Amino acid sequence: MTKKVLILCTGNSCRSQMAEGLINARLEPEFQAWSAGTKPSGYVHPKAVAVMAELGIDLSPNASKNLDQFRGQYFDYIITVCDSAKENCPVWLEKAGTKTHIGFDDPAEATGTDEEVMAEFRRIRDEIADRVLTFLRDKT
Repeated sequence: MTKKVLILCTGNSCRSQMAEGLINARLEPEFQAWSAGTKPSGYVHPKAVAVMAELGIDLSPNASKNLDQFRGQYFDYIITVCDSAKENCPVWLEKAGTKTHIGFDDPAEATGTDEEVMAEFRRIRDEIADRVLTFLRDKT
């Protein structure tokens, strides 16, 4: 049976979107992922879309989603990827399965040249691939 995973962040524009894409591309059918934000930004960051495309994962159809749209749904795993989401995780999510925090720097806060910012997005993407996918693979 496929295990459901919710990736939770604040803005749902970078880290959680990349994690959702990686899980769905690399761990289906064992896992299926969705992502949401406690305060969604309203968009998926173009640089997150670009660095995921480098891996053949298309985030362009994705949208920034509010956590409230998942109210009442059960998830086997809830993974918070930013400290704010960890601190502001709604009480109703406590009834879900395993809740864990795997935090990452926010690549949207990166500064420098375009290539330096892209390098930061790639670094975070690769950290997410390593840490989140490893965490879930250990559950199979």
